[in-house]
Amino acid sequence: MFHVKLPSRDVMARHADEKVTGSRIRLPRRSVDPLRQVGRRILMALGVLFLTVLIVYADRGGYHDNANGSVDFLDCAYYATVTLSTTGYGDIVPYSDSARLVNILVITPLRVLFLIILVGTTLEVLTERTREEFRLKKWRSTLRDHTVIVGFGTKGRSAIQTLCATGLRKDQIVIVDPSGKVIEAANLDGFVGVVGDGTRSDVLLRAEVQRARQVVIATQRDDTAVLVTLTARQLNRGAKIVAAVREEENAPLLRQSGADAVITSASAAGRLLGLSVLSPSAGTVMEDLIQQGSGLDLVERPVTKAEAGKSVRETDDLVVSVLRGHRLLGYDDPAASPLQLTDRVITIVRAAAPVTPLTTPPED
Repeated sequence: MFHVKLPSRDVMARHADEKVTGSRIRLPRRSVDPLRQVGRRILMALGVLFLTVLIVYADRGGYHDNANGSVDFLDCAYYATVTLSTTGYGDIVPYSDSARLVNILVITPLRVLFLIILVGTTLEVLTERTREEFRLKKWRSTLRDHTVIVGFGTKGRSAIQTLCATGLRKDQIVIVDPSGKVIEAANLDGFVGVVGDGTRSDVLLRAEVQRARQVVIATQRDDTAVLVTLTARQLNRGAKIVAAVREEENAPLLRQSGADAVITSASAAGRLLGLSVLSPSAGTVMEDLIQQGSGLDLVERPVTKAEAGKSVRETDDLVVSVLRGHRLLGYDDPAASPLQLTDRVITIVRAAAPVTPLTTPPED
């Protein structure tokens, strides 16, 4: 029986004030300052009002004031205000043909424009929820074979950078995190986010994990990673699940819970540190290999027809391993050669165009 070992100085995943009881899907949107948007509409309305005042003042001789007969600038401003707001007290009226023609051709369209600006602001607020629901339904209907990232911390961000460097589009990535602030940051980066606890099935269902192709679990705690893995595997039997743990002794439990690959972050970093101490150049090469999209890259690809039947040393690329079924063979393994058409090879190539991301086979 396995027991999860918790690190003695683990960092709390989120602050208590960021806890959420439910989950919400947040689609990325264009960042717009609400105050700036309202201010812009107010300036447009004032511009229409000022233009109307100037038009009436230019033809003030064609207007009659029932109070004193003459129309000054203040009367023009008053007439423009009551006219655009459709109040119309009738104390100042156009009586000349030119003033009435201007009211028909100019003042009336300005009145309509003024109302559109004011009413449009109200309608935008009222229709925001409807528009958001429409976007959400459209997103759900088109989402297939996507990648779910549980945890948008340092590990999650690094995983996303690698996936995007290999050609995965941002609209094919869904991020799950319990912090609303973290999801807002993900939205600003162009990713869809779900606010909620990834250990709960309803939260993962909102991320459409049942239709996902792969799930990356990058939580802060190992026990959380185990629960997320169990839940994700229960909802999707065919997805590839890759999880990260801090303690190496928890890796077997993650594999038993349904993870196809488990990365021990603390041990991997420690090995890279040790390698860099013994040979800084070797450490630099290893860091280059795990940083996708620059320098040298590790890629997994199928064997081509021209390579079938040849030795691993006869290929154009530098082959380090051969994946044959569920067996991972080293380049120096006699069984690796000759290559078969159904094999997949893991090679070291110079980073260039987007390539297929490196995948780790399940354990035997």
